[in-house]
Amino acid sequence: MRKTLQTLSLVAVLALGGVAASQAAGPDVKPTIVLVHGAFADSSGWNGVVSRLDRDGYRVIAAANPLRSLSSDAASVSALVKSIPGPVVLVGHSYGGGVITEAAEGNGNVQALVYVAGFLPDTGESALSLSGKFPGGTLATALAPVVLPDGDEDFYIQPTKFHDQFAADVPAGVAALMAATQRPVTGRALSDMATAPTWKRLPSYVIYGSADRNIPAETERFMAERAKARKTVAVEGGSHALMVSHPDQVATLIEDAASAR
Repeated sequence: MRKTLQTLSLVAVLALGGVAASQAAGPDVKPTIVLVHGAFADSSGWNGVVSRLDRDGYRVIAAANPLRSLSSDAASVSALVKSIPGPVVLVGHSYGGGVITEAAEGNGNVQALVYVAGFLPDTGESALSLSGKFPGGTLATALAPVVLPDGDEDFYIQPTKFHDQFAADVPAGVAALMAATQRPVTGRALSDMATAPTWKRLPSYVIYGSADRNIPAETERFMAERAKARKTVAVEGGSHALMVSHPDQVATLIEDAASAR
């Protein structure tokens, strides 16, 4: 009798799990939002955006981007997306834009891509090549390299230049904390060339700052227009750190992408 009850309990659990999965994949369920940070940042930079999305009923995951190479970083995010039942909106900041572009390949549950001061690379393009496509960027003069055992380099933004370079519209105290906790990116990651421009088939949304010193505004406009972005928002005076300085505007664009049909 006990064995029978255990079997029935197991069947019930499996059945409920099937129902839950079915519901998660249903057309009226809000998509999961996966946020991918870029270079010189970490997942905590999304805190203001996460708070807004959470308040509005979205499940949010701020992924840890390894910042080692485009292919391995994309594989890490792709594996996370594969573990999520139901639709997903991928959001990428800066270098993370290239990562979500690659990670969406082969994941049919990705319904939209949102670029927050992010790269939208085409095949054969890299973060390095795109950042220099138009004038206005000053990142190269703000970097501090650290040579790695394999001969590659980790790049940080010099702490004394971080505020002006990365987050000019963020309070100085907050920018100082961001500078101290920044995560470096390898030279390989910045120079790796894209292979899967999924923005050509997926709805794309773009927000960028007019005063971005990492990725010039002209570069952002070019990429958004090339991708035929469904919506493009230019934040007047906005820095590269829009998710910190303008979390409500960023969250609003993400919700536009999540609710579009």
